Amino acid sequence: MTLNIPTMLTLARILMLPVIVLIFYLPYPWARPLCCAVFLIAAITDWLDGYLARKWEIESDFGAFLDPVADKLMVATVLILLVEDGSSWWLTLPAIIIIGREITISALREWMASVGSRAKVAVSYLGKVKTTMQITALAMLLFKLDLFGLPIYTIGICALYVAAAITIWSMVDYLSVAFRPESS
Repeated sequence: MTLNIPTMLTLARILMLPVIVLIFYLPYPWARPLCCAVFLIAAITDWLDGYLARKWEIESDFGAFLDPVADKLMVATVLILLVEDGSSWWLTLPAIIIIGREITISALREWMASVGSRAKVAVSYLGKVKTTMQITALAMLLFKLDLFGLPIYTIGICALYVAAAITIWSMVDYLSVAFRPESS
């Protein structure tokens, strides 16, 4: 395992998670916007690590493994924080959908790799759209405060449902590709 800058950025994203949790529970009015800012910095490292790995041609098997793990940990951590804080079914439902999809697709990828068909379930454009929508929704929900008169939290709830719908769509897409019969 080689530690290069993209891999270190991915590890930094994972190490930011306890910071996000700590800030989330601080009893200050600035805590949630700061938590959102740290979350967005972590999200930027997600884009940056992939960009640098491709640009510098230093993509690695370890980096390819660790990057989606970091993404899933980041999304699941924030969803759990928000569900615990909001304590309502309308936050719990999309959280279950999103976390359930991540577990399902991770298991699918592992199984497809074991049968030599990992490439069939490589990251798709729809998966990238799903991640972007999730990050956007979660950032709004973390921020929580109104901004320039806009009800950011309410917009974040709506965005979370859009993200959950895209999450289902991408899961169905991955499953259909994985189980499509090989053409001869």
